[in-house]
Amino acid sequence: MKPQPKWPDRSYWKLIHHQHWILKRERMHMSYEFAEKSLLGSMFEENYLILDSHMQARFFQGHVHRTIFTVMRELAQEGKPVDYITVLTRREPSELGGVNYLYGLKRFANVVRFDEYEEMIIDQWKKQETARILQQAIEDEWSGDDVVHVLEELDELNSGREVTILSDYLVTQFERPFLPDQTKPGISTGLIDLDKILNGFQNCEYIVVAGRPSMGKTDVLNHLALQASKDGHMPIVFSLEMNRKTMIDRMIASTGEYNRLRMRDPYKYFTEPQKDRWAPTLNHLNGGGIHIHDKSGMTVREIKAKARYLIKTNPSKRPILFIDYLQIIRPEGNVHNQTVAIGQISNELKAMAKEFDCPVVVLSQLSRASEVRHDKHPVMSDLRDSGNIEQDADVIALLHREDYYERDKAPTNLLEIDIAKHRNGPTGTIKTIYSKDTGKLYNFEENYYKRGENK
Repeated sequence: MKPQPKWPDRSYWKLIHHQHWILKRERMHMSYEFAEKSLLGSMFEENYLILDSHMQARFFQGHVHRTIFTVMRELAQEGKPVDYITVLTRREPSELGGVNYLYGLKRFANVVRFDEYEEMIIDQWKKQETARILQQAIEDEWSGDDVVHVLEELDELNSGREVTILSDYLVTQFERPFLPDQTKPGISTGLIDLDKILNGFQNCEYIVVAGRPSMGKTDVLNHLALQASKDGHMPIVFSLEMNRKTMIDRMIASTGEYNRLRMRDPYKYFTEPQKDRWAPTLNHLNGGGIHIHDKSGMTVREIKAKARYLIKTNPSKRPILFIDYLQIIRPEGNVHNQTVAIGQISNELKAMAKEFDCPVVVLSQLSRASEVRHDKHPVMSDLRDSGNIEQDADVIALLHREDYYERDKAPTNLLEIDIAKHRNGPTGTIKTIYSKDTGKLYNFEENYYKRGENK
């Protein structure tokens, strides 16, 4: 008879479990240490993050990191540049981990993932603080109400949520009907009839401009960006499909009213008057302060990082973000379902508009459903892989050109913009004159076609 195998006793399994717990704890410690290094390195790289973040010295687990952050914050609050040399002037190198350690933090900088690491560190600190509070409550025999009160305060700390008590807000509103409106007006679209419906683009609004190919989506985006620039705002354009040169050439054509085909060889095809206004057109665009990013495959996190930098380094400018287009924004993680991915991206864009307190205008494709209907006008359900778009968007504008489908019957150069959804106001359709040759949009005039200007 074979001897029965001898199974390890309970003490053996307790030892294995204890070793596994130690390894897991060490891995977690290393990940938090890496995250802290990344935050500090990012702050060295982009100083605005020091005061813009929710971080406090006590959130750092390492004493050296707490000291480094304290010095960085002191310098930033004094309006001084923050680099490893200026930090070393405030403390002994040994207090900062040594010169090489301090200088090496820049290698860990990752501005794109700053928010993620910040949240991870704060959440870990909250867990540790919760455990400490509960232990103290047991030892000092706190009442249940006291425990709940302290934990609620901890939960709200650095959560980024602002709680407004209704009565506090109402006190500030009594004189509102008797004083001029001090709130900022919306950012004008440059189209009179559209502004009547929207009152311009409002802060925190997530606006989706959707249409089938060749409806003029990118030209509408350029028009809106140019108008915002003309009014002194800061348009930030993320062109994920079209390269920067092509986008700028389109803006030049629209601003100078140049035929885009002729712009391929202006030396050969431009008239003398067109050549004469070339330099003024470029100077006009150069003074507008439009920022264009044309990196493909960006995630919302990357878009946020670039936008945040521009917003923080241009505090006197009112920002408005433009993205071309939604369906080619890269989702975070391994999301294989397109509808789920679009829903995730749409939700993040809405959150970004609220976080930056500015309008976010995003182009979107429409499905082919409208093209198989007798009436080619698009409807909201045509939004491709719509996910949460219909739910998240504050404004949905659908573009339609009847002359694209009825070339011989429909008026040419007529673009309809249907405000199919407007969370905070009326809906309706407006008409605008759209020059396909130059990409320029004009306010609609009833007698435009009577004068034969569409010929």
